[in-house]
Amino acid sequence: MNTRLLFSGNDAFGEAAIISGCQFYAGYPITPQNELTQYMSRRMLEEGRIFIQSESELASINMVFGASLSGVRAMTSSSSPGISLMQEGISYLAGCELPAVVVNVMRGGPGLGNIDPSQADYFQSTRGGGHGDYRTPVLAPESVPEIFKLTPVAFELADKYRTPVILLGDGMLGQMMEPVDRDLLNIKNKVYPKPWALTGCLKRKPQSIKSLYLATGALEELNLRLQERYRRIEEQEVRFQSQISSKDSLLIVAYGTMARIAKGVIKALKSENINVGLFRPVTLWPFPSKELKNSASGIKNILVLEMSSPQMHEDVRLALPSGFKIDFLGRMGGIIPSEDEIIEKIKKMLKSLRRVK
Repeated sequence: MNTRLLFSGNDAFGEAAIISGCQFYAGYPITPQNELTQYMSRRMLEEGRIFIQSESELASINMVFGASLSGVRAMTSSSSPGISLMQEGISYLAGCELPAVVVNVMRGGPGLGNIDPSQADYFQSTRGGGHGDYRTPVLAPESVPEIFKLTPVAFELADKYRTPVILLGDGMLGQMMEPVDRDLLNIKNKVYPKPWALTGCLKRKPQSIKSLYLATGALEELNLRLQERYRRIEEQEVRFQSQISSKDSLLIVAYGTMARIAKGVIKALKSENINVGLFRPVTLWPFPSKELKNSASGIKNILVLEMSSPQMHEDVRLALPSGFKIDFLGRMGGIIPSEDEIIEKIKKMLKSLRRVK
C-alpha cells in the first residue's frame, strides 16, 4: 500500500487547512498562489464547506472577518500585492480579537513586481503590516511536508489567542512538489470554545464585537489587553530548528526556502572539511532571539541568508550582543541566491577571519 502522497506546496496549504477544520475560504486569484485557490474551489465543495472566489483581495479578507465573527475557522490566501490590500482587514481582525489564517505565497516586489519567489514581505508580516499596535504570529515552513505540520498549528494559535496568524511561504515553495506521509493527513486538532462568537442570542443576552472605541481610555484598555496577549505568545510559542555542532566555524541563519538551500551548502562544505551550522527560525514572530543567542554563543560568526534586502538580518542583530560578526547575503526582485554564491561568500568570510587572527 502506498503510504505517501504527492502534493505541491499550494495544494498542501489547501488540504492542510481542510484537515485543520477550515470551514470557510475566500480568495482572489494571483500568481504564484493560484493553485491554492483552485484547489480550495474543488475540495471545500467536496467537504460540504464554503468556498467563495471574491471580487478582490479586499473582499476576501472582509468575508473572512464575517465568517470568523460567527465562530468558524476561516482562511484566505494571496501573494504579496494582494496581501498588501488585505492589511486594513487584518488590522480589523486584530482589533476585534478574531482568529483567522492568512497564507502569503510571496513574490518579487515592490509594486506589482514579478511572479518569481521572494522573501521581501518579512517586515510586513512580522511588524503587523497595517495600522495600530498589533502583531501577527508568523509561521514559515521550509517544505511541503512541513506545511502539513504548521497549518494546523496556525489555526490552533489563531483560536487560542484570538488573532490572525500568517503562514509565510514563497513562489518556490508554492510551486514545488514533494511526497508527504499519509500520517501527516491525520493530525488531530485542538478545538477551542468560542463563547464570544456571534451566533444569535436565543436563550442568551445579545453580544457584540467591535474595534471602534470612542470613550476616553477604552481603546488603550483594548491595546493593553492585546499587548499582554502578545507577551504570552512571545513566551510560549517560539519555534525554531538548529543544526549545530562544536566543530562549526560559522552559523547560517535562514528561514523557509533559503534554509533548504543552506542545507545543501552545508553538505557541500562538509565534503571540504569546512563545518558550518544552521539556525532556522520557524516562527518569524515571535522571533527566537534567546534561542539564537544560546545557539550561536560558541560560534560568533554569523551569515544571514535572505531572498530580500536585510530584513530578518535586523532581528538577528537585535538578538545577538556585540562581539558577534554578522554578515549578510541576499538577492532581491525574485532572484534566488545559488549554492555557489553562498559557498564563495562563506569561504571569503572564513579567510578574512583567519587573517584577523
